[in-house]
Amino acid sequence: MAGITPIMSKAKNKSKKKKLAKQKTANQKTRSEVDTYHDDFPACQIYLITPPTIEDVDAFANTLEKVLAAVSIGCVQIRLKDTSDENIIAISERLVPLCHAHGTMVLINDSPEIAAHTGADGVHLGQSDMDINLAKNMLGADAIIGVTCHNSRELAFKAGSDDASYVAFGAFFESTTKPEAKLADLEILSWWNEAIEIPCVAIGGITTANAQSVIAAGANFIALSSGVWNHPKGAVQAVQELHALCEAHTPPPL
Repeated sequence: MAGITPIMSKAKNKSKKKKLAKQKTANQKTRSEVDTYHDDFPACQIYLITPPTIEDVDAFANTLEKVLAAVSIGCVQIRLKDTSDENIIAISERLVPLCHAHGTMVLINDSPEIAAHTGADGVHLGQSDMDINLAKNMLGADAIIGVTCHNSRELAFKAGSDDASYVAFGAFFESTTKPEAKLADLEILSWWNEAIEIPCVAIGGITTANAQSVIAAGANFIALSSGVWNHPKGAVQAVQELHALCEAHTPPPL
């Protein structure tokens, strides 16, 4: 595919991969402490997606703050459905500063306009959403822009050619969030991680019970929603278990 090759991408996009990985915080371990870490960031991080509806913002913010304080979270995506832009903005204005206070990046689902308005770090785009370059023009060159690529190498190469910050593959398991989604192959994570420097996010039906396989396959981020917020022992317990899985099962750096 013109515009991005395995060798060129590793040089061209190395800084972007480090940028997407959150800055070190006091509670993050270094490579000398955990040998599954890459040079200066953990190869697999937790990427949280909000529930599709948040009725009690104060209660959710309280839970989110406990989660952010418990372990290092790479990213939070605000993904709210069947609600107004005004409500998404109001909730985002509450959650963005909270995440930033813990060194966690925030992305808005689908809407560069809301991302720009609320001070989020970027946006996650589906295949039917705004063009990457248009989103960059709205948000600036430093914005994080991720793209859904399903189980398609072609879509992932296209996103990489367009200078996406990351590509998202999935669903890897049946998901209550998107029950109609076609399942992706774990092999696509290994292939992408070995060939391309741009980070890949694994998404779709991931829980503490099945996360090990996507981590071991080479995902740089594991994205979860109900797998954390609906965990039977609570969200904090969920992210602690996920953090331990990331440390134990991330493949060694190439």
